[in-house]
Amino acid sequence: MAISETRQFVSYTFYKIDPSWRRLDANARERGREEFKAVIAEFAPSIFIKSYSLAGTKADCDFMLWKAAFEVEIFNKIEAELNQSAIGGYLNRSHSFLCTLRRSVYLPDGDHGQRHGTQLKVKVSHGKYLFVYPFVKTRAWYGLPAEERKVMMEEHFEIGHRYPEFELNTAYSFGLDDQEFVVSFEGDSPHRFLDLVMELRGSRGSAYTQRDTPTFMCIAMPLDEVLSQAG
Repeated sequence: MAISETRQFVSYTFYKIDPSWRRLDANARERGREEFKAVIAEFAPSIFIKSYSLAGTKADCDFMLWKAAFEVEIFNKIEAELNQSAIGGYLNRSHSFLCTLRRSVYLPDGDHGQRHGTQLKVKVSHGKYLFVYPFVKTRAWYGLPAEERKVMMEEHFEIGHRYPEFELNTAYSFGLDDQEFVVSFEGDSPHRFLDLVMELRGSRGSAYTQRDTPTFMCIAMPLDEVLSQAG
């Protein structure tokens, strides 16, 4: 990979609000929501950030912020300011995934990722749902000959091509976080996503998956509505 390439860091942060927050009076909760939104508004002009609700889809988190920036330090600054907001003392980060984008080693020469969902900036559509999960390959996978791995990944890509309605982002976490990859699919049909994942289970490369959980089905929603749903 050329040193001159500028790649985005990507963060998926999942939050659970302590139930005691919901027992505060309405004015205190409104003040907390406004402070939270003010922090996000402060950073929004300079980075990509999108909010999702998980109320009713995951028990251990209420909402998620999907962020992308060219400097990883900005994620630190956002969380530090959220910690100092009125709602900060009631927030638990139940899951957090850090990763970065890069060109896949399995792409043919001249293919820069537009076809297979690997690129240097996040790709975003207007899908109602975002399906997110961390991913770890077995060590045996990396011991296979490169050409054999490439053939299995091409089968993986071809299955994905049969579901063009999903916008795919594959990001890398080697040395940055506990997983190796974080994958997200943005689209409008949970049923179609289920079909896609079931079909991928039958691919040869699936035998070399060590872990691809937890899985999150996130519902795209304006931040104000996300925070209201969370209490």
